[in-house]
Amino acid sequence: MTTAGGGASPDAGEPAGEVDRARLLAAYALPDRATPRVRMNFVMSADGAVTLGGRSGGLGDDADRLAMEVLRTLADVVLVGAGTVRAEGYGGLGLGEAGVAWRREHGLADQPRVAVVSSALDLDPGHPFFADAVLRPIVVTHAASDPGHRAALAEVADVLVCGATAVDVLAMRDALAAAGLPQVLCEGGPHLFASLVEADAVDELCLSLSPLLVSGDAGRITAGGHEHARRMRLVHAIQAGDLLLLRYARER
Repeated sequence: MTTAGGGASPDAGEPAGEVDRARLLAAYALPDRATPRVRMNFVMSADGAVTLGGRSGGLGDDADRLAMEVLRTLADVVLVGAGTVRAEGYGGLGLGEAGVAWRREHGLADQPRVAVVSSALDLDPGHPFFADAVLRPIVVTHAASDPGHRAALAEVADVLVCGATAVDVLAMRDALAAAGLPQVLCEGGPHLFASLVEADAVDELCLSLSPLLVSGDAGRITAGGHEHARRMRLVHAIQAGDLLLLRYARER
């Protein structure tokens, strides 16, 4: 296997079968923790669907869930859009004992922070995202958002104002790094992913390719924004049964 800092060819030829935590921690290892980095993590069906029955969870399996846990273990902050919070929950997001132990061994806080991006701030302060949070969450918004909503959410979260009339994702990345959270794992949704692509702020895409054909009208892993082509290179392709764990890094 190789990491983003290595020059070896991708491990697309590795044998299929079970993947374990140690193997994935090595496969997704970071070249350094000081350089701000935005990683995207998505699961997608073989025909391009990002949801099944309106949620992403039905597309994955145990290998996908383990990869997600490993990526969270390596992150300083897990970033999601408000729509993803409403669709997927995210209440009480926290690592298990193995993830906590790894982070302690590497001098990190027991848990990554969790942040939600919202322009409208149409989030209930009593939502499980806030009420069941393992650590105090972060809300990212802009200066033109409703001040009353900002004040209400400031009671249950740290509020970052990034941008004048819309969330400036580059300012957000810099503000998170300034707060000691340079390693960002973004888990969607598609509109947030598109805004990061448009700002050329995506450093990695970690994609679980599910062996399902979904059809229907499910969306892509990006939605909205302008068309952009960003060249990525394949870092690894790990076969886990019929599911494929792909890691792409941006070309520098």
